[in-house]
Amino acid sequence: MTKQEDNKAVVVRWFTDFWGETCDLSVVDDIAAPDMLLKYSLHEPRRGRDDIKAFMTDFRAAFPDLNFWATADLIAEGDYVVGQWEGGGTHTGPAFSDFLVGSLRAATGRTMRFTGTTVLKVVDGRIVEEIGLDDGVAALTQLGLIKAA
Repeated sequence: MTKQEDNKAVVVRWFTDFWGETCDLSVVDDIAAPDMLLKYSLHEPRRGRDDIKAFMTDFRAAFPDLNFWATADLIAEGDYVVGQWEGGGTHTGPAFSDFLVGSLRAATGRTMRFTGTTVLKVVDGRIVEEIGLDDGVAALTQLGLIKAA
C-alpha cells in the first residue's frame, strides 16, 4: 500500500471507531499522537489523548445517539487526508456546556444534524491533528443556542 492508502486506512478507522455510531476510546491510544490537536468551530480546541477522550465521553453522554458518517471518498496527499461527513444526534443526556456559544440544560430533546469537512494530518500511522470546518450555525440553531435569521 502507498503512504496515502495507509493514511486513509488510519482515518477510516478513526471515523468509524471514534466518530461512528459507537465509540471505542481505545482507538485514541492506538492511532492518535500523544499531543494530537482536535479543533472544530463548535468547541474549544482539544489537545492530547486524555483531553480528547474526556471531550468525547462528555459529548456522547449528552448525545447518546451521536453518529457521524462519510459522504464522499477520502482524498489523500502527503501526510494529509480530507473527508466530508454528515452527522448529529439528539440531546437526551445530561446538561452540556462544551459549545463555545452556550450550554444546554439536561435532556432538551433537541436534535442537531449538520455537515462538515475535516483535514487530518497523519504522521507515521498516528493522527497528529484533526481540523474541521463544520456547519456549526446549523447545529447551534437546531439546538436553540442561536436564533435563525
